[in-house]
Amino acid sequence: MEELQTAIQDLTKKLNFAYRMQNTAMITQLLMILDSYKQEHNRKMDDLLKKQNTQTQISIKKES
Repeated sequence: MEELQTAIQDLTKKLNFAYRMQNTAMITQLLMILDSYKQEHNRKMDDLLKKQNTQTQISIKKES
């Protein structure tokens, strides 16, 4: 997770630079790559939350 966050931060810095330089080809490529990293980060966060939710659920069913 930490590596993904670092990569996203680095790509965001490069994207800001590309915007300043008005390099549309680089902007397009960086946006595609950044989107892929963000999707992966979101997928891992969802998996992590599902794991935590499963471990913290309490059953309130009445035992017979």
